[in-house]
Amino acid sequence: MNTSSDISTRTQVYADRRFLERAKPNNVLAMFGEVRPIPMNKTDTISIRRYEKLAAATMPITEGVTPTGSSPTYTDYSAKLDQYGDYIRYSDRIMDTHEDPLLNEFTDLLGEQAPETFDLIYAGILKAGTNIFYSGIGTARTEVVDPITNTMLDRIDRALSAQEAKPIKSIIEAGPNISTRSVGASFVVVVHSDFKMDLKKMEDWTPIEQYASNKGLIPGEIGAVGNFRFVVDNNLTAYEDAGGAAGSMISTTGVSADVYPFLVFGQKAYATVPLGGKGSVQVLVANPKANAATDPLAQKGSIGWKGYTTAVITNDLWMAVGEAAATD
Repeated sequence: MNTSSDISTRTQVYADRRFLERAKPNNVLAMFGEVRPIPMNKTDTISIRRYEKLAAATMPITEGVTPTGSSPTYTDYSAKLDQYGDYIRYSDRIMDTHEDPLLNEFTDLLGEQAPETFDLIYAGILKAGTNIFYSGIGTARTEVVDPITNTMLDRIDRALSAQEAKPIKSIIEAGPNISTRSVGASFVVVVHSDFKMDLKKMEDWTPIEQYASNKGLIPGEIGAVGNFRFVVDNNLTAYEDAGGAAGSMISTTGVSADVYPFLVFGQKAYATVPLGGKGSVQVLVANPKANAATDPLAQKGSIGWKGYTTAVITNDLWMAVGEAAATD
């Protein structure tokens, strides 16, 4: 994580470590995609190319005759970086009289805000995937009244497997550098916590407490069904009153069911794009400092963050967007 400030090196290092500590559990959707950083001082747009699978070469080769050969086909996906950030102002009076260490408190607050911001950005992009599945017999969001079920997962499994989507075997670890960690092979399902009640009712539901081993757990993981592992991300909020008649399902107004999106990923379904080869967040701390023009008595300070990021779906058919209701 890059830093910039006018405070001492020792204080700056301490602030950045607290920022990282709070950032780890919040950006769930950064864990399951590829990372395709844009180098500094190059551009704000990336083009990611995917070559399509070649057809099997089933024709025998004739002696002395050169085969025609294949012409690879590819698809390019473009993504443009946007910059995000926020800061908190504070005064010398608060620093001098407040009983708690303000730098720690403000760093914690911003350390939660930054990854949540990125996670919401990624969620908005990934929810727009076109490989959509509705619970029950619904064929549109307005017809959704059923919870997530084994039958719905079977449909998704069949669709992903037919496209030869590969189960996820590693995740991106939170930290100042890009690194991966191995996990048990599976399709990963990212859901809102309101699904927990319905997940526990599913056939073959196994909570993490009953796993044979805790090795390879995904942060935020709550359980598994077959070759699906479930991870909670409450940034996947419901479309309020978007479904059919609410009945016993959660509803904002009590009339129509709220419809919750959830995301299912195989390998290389999408990519996140930071700026540079390291983390895309920069922490900036400015203690009160005398300035004849703007702050002659050194009364104003601030701590903040800024960063560039985006995400792009690189294979719609290796991920799925599910939509289901949740039992009240």
